[in-house]
Amino acid sequence: QVQLRESGGGLVQAGGSLRLSCAASGLTFSRSTMAWFRQAPGKEREFVAGDSWRTGTHYADFVKGRFIISRDSAKNAVYLQMNSLKPEDTASYYCATDPRMLGVSDYPTSYDYWGQGTQVTVSS
Repeated sequence: QVQLRESGGGLVQAGGSLRLSCAASGLTFSRSTMAWFRQAPGKEREFVAGDSWRTGTHYADFVKGRFIISRDSAKNAVYLQMNSLKPEDTASYYCATDPRMLGVSDYPTSYDYWGQGTQVTVSS
């Protein structure tokens, strides 16, 4: 059974940094696509960043140069380092995976497994 658990969210001032973590279990982590999505109140869930063992990393345009996705296969964990945070980055952030995926998809419906989310709030 695939399980994902996020941590690391919190309240930060604009311009600050946070690192989110996602602990994964029940899958062959090193060969699984891992992704981060976010969802703000009243908005649709949107792709933030993803990492595929086959195609590498992929970022949404609005986070390029600010966020970095990485993974530690020894710990079965994926991270999202978020720098230069803006108030519009405020959202619940979700970790997602689909062990069958070869690349990285921007569409939430492509992913079968999700974490419970962690809240990130950026104050101005």
